Amino acid sequence: MFAGALLVGAAVVTAAPSVPEDDRAATHVLHRLAYGPRPGDIAAVRRLGVAAWIEQQLHPSRLDDGALEARLSAFTTLTLDARTIVQEFERPAIEERRARQQAGTTASAPDAAPGAPRPAPSAAQAKRRLVLDELEEAKLLRAVYSARQLEAVLTDAWFNHFNVFAGKGPTRSYVTAYERDAIRPHVFGRFRDLLNASAHSPAMLIYLNNIENVKGKPNENYAREIMELHTLGVAVDGAPYTERDVLEVARCFTGWTRNMKWQDPVYGTFLFKPQDHDEGPKTVLGHHIPAGGGIQDGLIVLDLLCNHPATPRFLAAKLVRRFVADDPEVAAPALVARIADVYRQTDGHIGAMVRAILTSDEFGGAFGRHGGKLARPIDLAVRMMRAVGTPRDVLVPALGDRSMAFTLWYEHLVGYNGHMFKLGQIPFAWLTPDGYPDVKLPWTSAAGMLHRWNLAFAIARGSTVPGYKPHEHRPANLVGADAIADHWILTLLGRPMLPEDREIIVNCLNGAGADPNDPGRSAGQDELRAVALILASPYMQWK
Repeated sequence: MFAGALLVGAAVVTAAPSVPEDDRAATHVLHRLAYGPRPGDIAAVRRLGVAAWIEQQLHPSRLDDGALEARLSAFTTLTLDARTIVQEFERPAIEERRARQQAGTTASAPDAAPGAPRPAPSAAQAKRRLVLDELEEAKLLRAVYSARQLEAVLTDAWFNHFNVFAGKGPTRSYVTAYERDAIRPHVFGRFRDLLNASAHSPAMLIYLNNIENVKGKPNENYAREIMELHTLGVAVDGAPYTERDVLEVARCFTGWTRNMKWQDPVYGTFLFKPQDHDEGPKTVLGHHIPAGGGIQDGLIVLDLLCNHPATPRFLAAKLVRRFVADDPEVAAPALVARIADVYRQTDGHIGAMVRAILTSDEFGGAFGRHGGKLARPIDLAVRMMRAVGTPRDVLVPALGDRSMAFTLWYEHLVGYNGHMFKLGQIPFAWLTPDGYPDVKLPWTSAAGMLHRWNLAFAIARGSTVPGYKPHEHRPANLVGADAIADHWILTLLGRPMLPEDREIIVNCLNGAGADPNDPGRSAGQDELRAVALILASPYMQWK
């Protein structure tokens, strides 16, 4: 249907620029550093200057996000510690299930992964699910409305890097604190601090089985992933690490677990158990660790991994992949090398690495090159909601109240049979530790494309955000299909379409493709379809 921005071989064909350079730059940074522009954002970035806007985003504490934080205060679990979550939200459901089993009645359905089919819950089960529901809802609200867009993007990126699956056993009780305390505070700081926070998080230690890692019976799961996924990258032919290194790292992390003493005020926090630690000497990556080091063995490993020559390039490629190109070592190897140097020169300062990427020529010229960056499902849903200018007041949190737009919006996106469920990306629901794919290929199935188009039409007709139909809120003084088409193209995309694609939108506004015998057809329906076509177009899908 659309000629513009379609994949052709390894390149992306895009519309010839017909907007000012400043607008193109503002549009580019809002599509890559943020979850797309809201109405007025491009003009605001242009007035401030792209460089100044990037610098603002690199210092999120300087940006007033009070309105969003006030909205998030409606959630009851986001500030709770693990002990309170277990006591108030987990235990009642567990005790109810045990009581049913002891009474010989049918036990409640087993816990399902986020987004899986949900039978009608009891009150205790509903309260238990509230923890993960609120965490997902808060993530989506931050992405749609936060002024701190780069912080939201980086929090998603680093959670994905240090992924945990919320559906694995007791992990769900700790994911709230994991994102809040281990990930978000460090996304602009030193990588060593981020790695340390993840390594001490019960969510990670439970998810990757380190709570089962004890002397005499080492569990290598966390040891392998902290090297392969978190720091060094995949080993090839014994480099940069060997299977022996995996075992030795596992021995260093024996005894790293969580506090399970219920009466202890710090129940559910990190705990080192000396009695479970292997106190023998170890050799990791050629470095000798003497016997008797206790918890220091694990801390030494964290330092070794952060200082290893393989880590800067592995992390640089990960960040370049997020912001510039799917295959950074092919598309932008010089940029990867420079960002790796920034890591070495700044002691692994993430903010400095990100700034160097965002001010590079490779980033500035990335749109339309390197095969393009395809918006992942969650990113796409948020981009569409931002593009149509979904008002804050439409999505006032009303947890569990199905008469309110907020609850229906969340269910339409994340619930069983919702758009995110069909598209295969629900927050905190990726099963394996590698995190959701950050490249286009896994998201380009025929079925996936169909669900993307369905999402576009659902947003346009006001079913995803109940009651909010974008075309009913455009300026009323626009006359004629050409003016209305140009308004929606620039409002929703921030950049022009090729003439032949724009003509499709104009024709749609003039009734092309509509049933002429439909007695209910109206100009409003034609405009709704035009908005949906723009949202479903490749111009929206690619960023």
